[in-house]
Amino acid sequence: MIHTISNARLSLEQLKEIIDSHARLVLSEESVAAIVKCRRYLDSKMEDLDRPVYGITTGFGSLYNVTIPSDELSQLQYNLVVSHACGTGETVRPEIVKLMLFLKAQSLSYGHSGVQLITVQRLIDMFNDDILPVVYQQGSLGASGDLAPLAHLSLPLIGLGEVLYRGRIRPAAEVWAEKGWDPITLQSKEGLALLNGTQFMSAHAVWSILKSMRLSRWADLIGAMSLDAYDGRIEPFLPLTHQLRPHVGQILTGERFMKVLEGSELITRPKEHVQDPYSFRCIPQVHGAVKDNILYVKSVIENEINSATDNPNIFPDEDMVISAGNFHGEPIAIPMDALCIALSELANISECRTYRLIHGHRGLPKYLVANPGLNNGFMIPQYTAASIVSQNKGLCWPASCDSIPSSQGQEDHVSMGSNAATKLVRVIDNVETVLAIELFNAAQALEFRRPAKSSPLLERIFGDYRQSVPFIDNDTYMHPLIEKSVEFLRNEQYIKDL
Repeated sequence: MIHTISNARLSLEQLKEIIDSHARLVLSEESVAAIVKCRRYLDSKMEDLDRPVYGITTGFGSLYNVTIPSDELSQLQYNLVVSHACGTGETVRPEIVKLMLFLKAQSLSYGHSGVQLITVQRLIDMFNDDILPVVYQQGSLGASGDLAPLAHLSLPLIGLGEVLYRGRIRPAAEVWAEKGWDPITLQSKEGLALLNGTQFMSAHAVWSILKSMRLSRWADLIGAMSLDAYDGRIEPFLPLTHQLRPHVGQILTGERFMKVLEGSELITRPKEHVQDPYSFRCIPQVHGAVKDNILYVKSVIENEINSATDNPNIFPDEDMVISAGNFHGEPIAIPMDALCIALSELANISECRTYRLIHGHRGLPKYLVANPGLNNGFMIPQYTAASIVSQNKGLCWPASCDSIPSSQGQEDHVSMGSNAATKLVRVIDNVETVLAIELFNAAQALEFRRPAKSSPLLERIFGDYRQSVPFIDNDTYMHPLIEKSVEFLRNEQYIKDL
């Protein structure tokens, strides 16, 4: 598959298809023309500039008043990249780095950044050949763009830094020599164009939203299996109630549970209990609120990935170079914090359902084993889920409510969106594990309802799950089974039609 980078609006679904299909990128003719036009305009403008222009003929940050001689402008850009590569901490996972490469090339392709065509093309070459720069999680304030992580992303362009290539981390210079690529000599403004921008935050957000959409669907399937295994009631999912409170996500959740549970013997049999606990009865309201939040954050991030976010912005047709603040991460920092909170609630209610399943109520044995006492059964997986849920609560403190001045006060308000981004990824990984633990418990509980059957869809999922994770008769080593449960949730075949 080939994807042509252009100014056509890009959706997250398209981006997912590009990544999943290992598509190769090419620049459209209009993008090539826009990039070349902007660079030529900037080169010609350099000849008759009658005033300092930030980042083009001046230093950076609080050094904005220091004018740089024209013969040192290339060195200025080189110095910017190497001096800003100050990332620390864990490395960013490769799939997110690949998204960063794509989003940086996309942002530069609009022709408002002043970069050379070869610079954008080299980013595309790296994407196409899976040459992924080593980028670190810590270092960005999410304000003047993601300066430190984007510096690490950009180092290989000038023959420095390290890259992950064919399973090994190697010096970029070695790989460049194998490829026959020469390091790029950065021209005026290019280093700033590469380092300014929100691609570190945006790539984490894209990854998080795509995974959130999958986990939201899985939460409905797993919640439905738990409901049936718990001998729960269908009435809270009937459409009449949701018509009285017509939140989109709530309505969709009710509809989805009705669809998933269609044909279940368990859900239709007479019930002795009048109502279920909130973790079952209020699934439409809680899962629905998460869906609404995902859709909102998705709309914000789609705007972001279709934007030029470096500074200054160059407008050849208007003969203007404008220094402004499109690099500031606040528009996506706050939504990422909100998504963090929403997804943590998906885990919170999941753990509650797991707790109910092991309680020994409604005909289920305590801890879901036939001989509790000698066997601890599913006692400790619930502990693990509870521990993870508690950790999520700490991670949900909003990063975007903090700000620390930098650059001698010139950059006096920052978004901390990069911290919002990295902790969002941690929360989503945690949510996946908590849901996997609920599935582990729900499948075990369902077996105690035999010979009665759940719905055809849930029975198919159950049967496939049992190919990886067996029924537990007696205590066994649980960790590998939880890991297999997590891996099972990465299969999308069951959620495509939801």
